[in-house]
Amino acid sequence: MKPLVGRVAVVTGGASGIGFATAKALAEAGARVAVLDRATVSADLLASLGTGAHCAVEADIADEGQVDRAFAEVVAQAGRIDILVNSAGLAIRQPAVEHTVADWDKVVAVNMTGTFLCARAAARHMIGAGIAGAVINVSSIMGFSGGGLYPNISYQTTKGAIVNMTRALAVEWAPHGIRVNAVAPTYVNTPFIAPLVAQPELVARIEAMTPLKRLAEPEDVAAAIVFLAGPGAAMITGHTLPVDGGFLAQ
Repeated sequence: MKPLVGRVAVVTGGASGIGFATAKALAEAGARVAVLDRATVSADLLASLGTGAHCAVEADIADEGQVDRAFAEVVAQAGRIDILVNSAGLAIRQPAVEHTVADWDKVVAVNMTGTFLCARAAARHMIGAGIAGAVINVSSIMGFSGGGLYPNISYQTTKGAIVNMTRALAVEWAPHGIRVNAVAPTYVNTPFIAPLVAQPELVARIEAMTPLKRLAEPEDVAAAIVFLAGPGAAMITGHTLPVDGGFLAQ
């Protein structure tokens, strides 16, 4: 089954990790996919998405002008936007007493402001075109928990903000038929946590505190995002779905 045939999806941070897995899953579900990333997306990477690959756009989501131009380019090439997945993210792991304002601002600019800018750009098009679309944000279990394996104050703060941003945008845009949800992954086996995965004792700690006793794979998160983007979630908006192996149930 291809429940997203005829839909156009934009995936930020789509060149790697959860973003790439999501772009691939959306394409497999029938969507035409635009990969938006700060890095240049190679032709080979775009081709690896299969027949659902539509275009790649380079942009820094923390820059308002670049975001607006990128979404205008997607609309010019694909004709519409039905789905947005806000997957791009940044973490600077430092104790709070050592965390500089400059580093704080970098994380806020990408994780919080960037998520807002992309959601706003997508919604402006959806509302203008009368499209009942879907926005899926990527939060984290750290958006609900103050714990973790290391101090990560700006990441935890911004991921918590995404949870409430999701609620607020869902309520505001519901009259337009736009659904806004989020996922909250646990530790996911991607390059984003490569330094952690390289330490077997830390992986063992994660497995020990996760009821399902494993790290998530990016495909686990992508499957949840595809569900939230599709018709099976037509009555779901304003919620954050943990993809956490039971971590937050404890």
